[in-house]
Amino acid sequence: MAFDDHTGGPARDWLRRLAPYKHPRTGRSVMEAALSIGPLLALWIVGALLAPHLPWAALALGILSGAFLIRTFIVQHDCGHGSFLADRRAQAWLGRICGVLTATPYADWRHAHAVHHGEAGDLSGREMGDVWTLTLAEYRAAPLWERVYYRIYRNPVVLFALAPAGLFLIRQRYPYRWNAPARFWVSAMGTNLALAALLGVFWLVGGWAAILAVWLPSVVTAATAGVWLFYVQHQFEDTHWESGEDWDLHEAALHGASHYVLPQPLPWITGNIGIHHVHHLFSRIPFYRLREVLRDHPELAEVNVLTLRESLRCARLHLWDEDSRTLVRFSAA
Repeated sequence: MAFDDHTGGPARDWLRRLAPYKHPRTGRSVMEAALSIGPLLALWIVGALLAPHLPWAALALGILSGAFLIRTFIVQHDCGHGSFLADRRAQAWLGRICGVLTATPYADWRHAHAVHHGEAGDLSGREMGDVWTLTLAEYRAAPLWERVYYRIYRNPVVLFALAPAGLFLIRQRYPYRWNAPARFWVSAMGTNLALAALLGVFWLVGGWAAILAVWLPSVVTAATAGVWLFYVQHQFEDTHWESGEDWDLHEAALHGASHYVLPQPLPWITGNIGIHHVHHLFSRIPFYRLREVLRDHPELAEVNVLTLRESLRCARLHLWDEDSRTLVRFSAA
């Protein structure tokens, strides 16, 4: 199914127009990595030193460092898409280093994220890497236990307060499935060993206070913000879902991902990931070039616009109604 709207025609036509933006600029990429990882490490070091003596000040630095941990994850994210450095080997190692800092095994996450990009908006997919979403018809037909479980899963307290910490601290300590190929186990266990060494440094500098007041709050802060961003980028009222032959990768990318308009400095902190529809259309574009796309193609800036205030209402949407083609609340069932 192809849409002919104010973006100028079928979504696939944008691939040629966006291709010139896919080339990373090595100097800019190095600077963006330094501006992300450098302040993160500095805040961690200062916070760890303060933790035994001024735990509340250390906690404040830990929460603040969460912002730079989000940026570090965006660097890892672009490495995973092959869009950050021209040197593939250097890019892979940078991604692995970021994976240790973000407590996210690089190879395993890269695979799950690739599946997400390949199946976003496909009702026939929904395999991994997405927020679990049932259609209205599926929910009505589900047994009671599944409906109760789904309601618990979609509860904002669970989805945005409990799940992020569980995802980054526990779930990502092992691969996406137990029979995953060996390279994913190597990635997960290698990340775990490096993460243990990192926590050992925290302990040597500031004891358990450094881990509990600095490292842990930084990870939980970044995880919570990251899960929220991922949620609103696809779980908005007029998002796009199709099934079978009606699903098209590029239409789903353009119409099923939001343009999340955030006030500064949030776009800087989040690496412009709010320009998510463009990212899904052409994932090889470095995050620091996404604003160039909107500048040169203003019609894309008007697609799926979601403000910060509007995004808060998205937490009350739970089910995809195939008749109205909108996300609806549980009350619709």
